[in-house]
Amino acid sequence: MSMETGPLVVLGIGNVLLRDDGVGVHLVRELERQVERGDSFLPWDTQLVDGGTLGLGLLPLIAGARAVLLLDATVLGGAPGDVTVLRSEALRARRGGPRAVLPAGIDDLLAAARLADLLPAAVSLVGVEPGEIATGLDLSAAVRAALPAAVAAAIGELWHVNRMAAASTRAHRGLGHVAAGSAA
Repeated sequence: MSMETGPLVVLGIGNVLLRDDGVGVHLVRELERQVERGDSFLPWDTQLVDGGTLGLGLLPLIAGARAVLLLDATVLGGAPGDVTVLRSEALRARRGGPRAVLPAGIDDLLAAARLADLLPAAVSLVGVEPGEIATGLDLSAAVRAALPAAVAAAIGELWHVNRMAAASTRAHRGLGHVAAGSAA
């Protein structure tokens, strides 16, 4: 499966045993519930994945994807529950260069995918600022209250990366351009 025809992969990342660290997994589960109820519609070939703490073990999923959306707790210095969307440009910055502070697992995963030339052109992250990372199964009140906004941001971003992947595929194939020697 090529990156042009592969699925749009949504990876919920985090450890659900560490409260807010597991918000990415909670977001994927909520997206699954909304789709099952018919409350939300996603691009036709969206693959929702509970990536948990698999880290580099998620590389094969990225390898065949035409676009990737990551969902995770992201410490950017905001208030607990703040939802942030980071797109390809911010996520593609060189390691060690100026970039947003990403969770180590995501940073390593993106770096490995980039190094192996497996990273699709359309990659985004919906991050939720954690309030409490400690042993426990429940999200903090601030992060739990942010779930609807984070799910809405994830759905909006899914459609964005879907459009970006389609544009990248058209550009790669040269669609929309008249070939030399053909009738216009």
